[in-house]
Amino acid sequence: MGCFLCPVCGKELLQEEKAWRCAGGRHSFDKAKSGYVNLLLANAKHSADPGDNKLMVNARRSFLEAGYYGPLQEELRRMAEEYLAPAAGWVLDIGCGEGYYTQALCEAAASKTNASCETPVQVAGVDISRLALDKAAKRCKQAFFAVASAYHLPVRSGCCDMAVNLFAPWCGEEIARVLCPGGVLLLAVPGRDHLWELKAAVYERPYPNEVKEFTLQGFTLLEHQRLHYRIALNSREDIEHLFQMTPYYYKTSQQDYARLQTLENLKTQVEFHLLAYRKG
Repeated sequence: MGCFLCPVCGKELLQEEKAWRCAGGRHSFDKAKSGYVNLLLANAKHSADPGDNKLMVNARRSFLEAGYYGPLQEELRRMAEEYLAPAAGWVLDIGCGEGYYTQALCEAAASKTNASCETPVQVAGVDISRLALDKAAKRCKQAFFAVASAYHLPVRSGCCDMAVNLFAPWCGEEIARVLCPGGVLLLAVPGRDHLWELKAAVYERPYPNEVKEFTLQGFTLLEHQRLHYRIALNSREDIEHLFQMTPYYYKTSQQDYARLQTLENLKTQVEFHLLAYRKG
């Protein structure tokens, strides 16, 4: 059984060769050439083309492919392998972007699928940016992708054994709804000093990130890993890519941005909190 629901009538979506069609047969959604499906209705959009634009998508893809956040990807893979049960149902990557971390989830799911399993562990990703999902679908051909909002997931209630939220918009009610009883949530948030030197190079008065308490209502904390290390960016291009993939890019004045453009190299610390929770 699939995990996606029709955003119009709420019935299960069934996959066909070139489209997804609701079980009632009334509504159909074409697949893009890369394989993703757009389940974000026009009346749910806040702009003509919501989500990350081409500049941000390409910048993040280039930066991540350079391996700077490789330790986070590896730790995510380890956690997913540890907490996924063999022959589990669905893993849902919420705000999956270009699929860099989704690939690690696919590898973890494959490691939990053996020859005796009637059905393999399956991975799905949702993101509000169709440009990002085009990249993700080309990268992770074994996964299923849908354009959708994290606040209104077109996903069956209780169908997911694992949900993943890495720096994505947070909607705890939706995550709890799609997770099965005892399902696992993997959550990543930036640490207090994440990219401190980058911010110090750009802003006159940089401020640390706010890190909230890790307690989540309705969830039990299973594991907390803090990743804290330094990266060396040795080209203007990599510095630009890092800055363009952050929210700072769209909130920075021309005067502050001019400081960034003078940098030939940069060493900055990165800090992540990766947490595993169990529902209930």
